[in-house]
Amino acid sequence: MQISERLRTIKPSLTLSVNTRAMELREQGVQVTSLAVGEPDFPTPKHICDAAKAAIDANFCRYTPVPGIAELRQAVAGYFKKVYDADIKAENTIISAGGKHALYNFIQATINPGDEVLIPAPYWLSYPDIVCLAGGVPVVVQASAAQGFKVTPAMLDAKTSERTRLLILNSPSNPTGAVYTAGELDALLAWAHERGIFVLCDEIYDQLVFAPAKMASAIHHFVRRPDEIAILGGLSKSFAMTGWRVGYLVAHPELIRKISGMQGHSTSNICSIAQKAAVAALNGPLDCLKPMLEAFQRRRDLAMRVIRDWPWAVCPQPDGAFYLFVDVSGCYGGSVKNSTELCTRLLDEAHVALVPGAAFGDDNCIRFSYAVADEVLAQALEASGKVMAKLAAEK
Repeated sequence: MQISERLRTIKPSLTLSVNTRAMELREQGVQVTSLAVGEPDFPTPKHICDAAKAAIDANFCRYTPVPGIAELRQAVAGYFKKVYDADIKAENTIISAGGKHALYNFIQATINPGDEVLIPAPYWLSYPDIVCLAGGVPVVVQASAAQGFKVTPAMLDAKTSERTRLLILNSPSNPTGAVYTAGELDALLAWAHERGIFVLCDEIYDQLVFAPAKMASAIHHFVRRPDEIAILGGLSKSFAMTGWRVGYLVAHPELIRKISGMQGHSTSNICSIAQKAAVAALNGPLDCLKPMLEAFQRRRDLAMRVIRDWPWAVCPQPDGAFYLFVDVSGCYGGSVKNSTELCTRLLDEAHVALVPGAAFGDDNCIRFSYAVADEVLAQALEASGKVMAKLAAEK
C-alpha cells in the first residue's frame, strides 16, 4: 500500500493525542483531569440551540450553496459591522467546517510548492503541517516569554526571503493568550504591506479578550486592502460551539470564489442545521457571552496567583483566549529533560493532562487550558505544582 509523500512528514495533533491518552486512563478507572483540549466548558447558548431545533422541525435538511446560505454569509458580514463598525459584503465570506477547515482551504488556495510562510512561535500546532500539506515551507519566528510571546517587524524581517509569500498572525493567541495591541498590529500589517507579503489574521478568539486589553481586529485593514489581508474566524470558541463545526473566512471575492470551487470538490456545504444555528449566534445578542468571558478571566487570575508562586516557572499574563503557556524549563535537567517528558510525568503522577510546548514550537513550555470549573482548575494546578516542585529539586 502506498502512502503519499505529503503525509510522511505530518505528525498527529499532540493536543488530541494527550486527550486520547487521558480518556484511556479514565477507562481504566484513573481519575484524570484534562487541561489539554481547547474547548469551553459552557453549553451552547439556548437561542442558538433553539434555532437549530426550529431548522430541523422545518426540515431544513437539504444541500445548501457550497459557500454557505446567503443568510449566514450576510450574518458574518453583519457581525463585523455590529462589533467593529466595518462594512464588508456577503461575497467577501465563505462558511467552512470550523476554523481549521477555513485555514486549510486558504493555504491550499494561496500557497505554491516552495513558498515560505512566516509563522510566529509559539504557534497553533496545525499551522506548520497545513502549510507543508500545500508544499509550502514553514518559517518559524520565535518569540520568548520575556517578549510576551509577541513578534516585532524586525524579527519578521530577519526571517524574510525572496520566497516569503504569507504571514500568519493569531491574536488572541493559542497557545499563549497573547493579544496584539492596535499599534502593534498596525506596525506588523504596515511591514507586510511594504514588502508585498499577504497576511492571514486568525481571530477565532476575538470575543475572549480580558479588560483592560482590547481586541484589535484587522478588519479595517482588510476593507482598505482586501487583496493583501484575509481574516479567519469561527463560532467554536467564543460561542461555545466546538461540535457544531462552523468557521468562516473573510477575503477578496475572487479568492472566495476559488476556495468555493475547491470546497465544492471536497466537503461541499457544511451542515445545514449548523448554518441556521450560526445565523442565530451572529445575529443575536452578544451579552450571552459575558458570563463566559467573566468566568475565563476569573480562572486566569486564579491560575496566575498559583503560578506566580512557582519559583521554577515563568508565565506572562495572557490577555485573551483561555490558555496559560508556562515556561517550566526550570524543572528540566533531572529525570525530565523536555516538555513531552514532563507532560508524561504529570499525567502519570498528578493525573493531569497537559500539552507539551514542543507541539507549539517552544519546548521550554507546557500549555494549561483553563476552560474548566474553578475548583477543578485549582486542584489540577496544586497536583501539577507538587510534581514539578519535586522535579525542580532534583537539579
